[in-house]
Amino acid sequence: MALPELLLIVIITWASGASALVGAFLACFESSRETERKQELLHGITAFGGGALLAAVAFSLAPHAMKTLSLVSLSLTFLAGGLVFCVIDAFLAKRKGSIAQFLAMMMDYLPEAMSLGAVFSQNRKMGWLLAGFIGLQNLPEGFNAFREMRSNHLAGKKILWAIFIATVFGPIAAWLGYTWLQEQEVLTAAIMSFASGGILYLIFQDIAPQAVMRTHWMPPLGAVLGFMLGMLGSALMG
Repeated sequence: MALPELLLIVIITWASGASALVGAFLACFESSRETERKQELLHGITAFGGGALLAAVAFSLAPHAMKTLSLVSLSLTFLAGGLVFCVIDAFLAKRKGSIAQFLAMMMDYLPEAMSLGAVFSQNRKMGWLLAGFIGLQNLPEGFNAFREMRSNHLAGKKILWAIFIATVFGPIAAWLGYTWLQEQEVLTAAIMSFASGGILYLIFQDIAPQAVMRTHWMPPLGAVLGFMLGMLGSALMG
């Protein structure tokens, strides 16, 4: 019975990650005139993605780490995540580029995919809910990642291939969670803590500033909606 269940986990994990590819395709074919209303909508989508990422830290990644790790381990891994992505961000800035949205998407997707793999055999209902939650998060994150990388003059096809390849790592992470990390709670928690620190850095350094639009007050409500999505997902998963 293990193989069919593992195959099911791989399929639903990839499907939840593939929503990022759907978001990227939408951004790829989005070509309407650059009006002020459109800019307000795009800033709102960026804010929504940031809110969803913040919810992932608050309700999925950090709580598990806090329950499992000692205060010292929690602090060190969390700070390490922030510092590592601070260095990466600074390096990319010197090269006149940024992939903060893409990095944040991956740091959200992979640990949650590991969690999906680890919990699915024990609580299938929670596994399905987590897959749906991941899929809803990845859609705006894929959209924002495509637009960000396109603004750095990367070819659309290359960006789509990069996001497609990224979605393949989700099933690998789920497989690791299913076959190995169920018995490695401390390591899983450390990965989640590290990801939390990195995501939090990227939100406040790169993503939240992109959501701001002078003389417009609606786009930040996207962050409220994104965080609300996270709260609802957390409540449904118990």
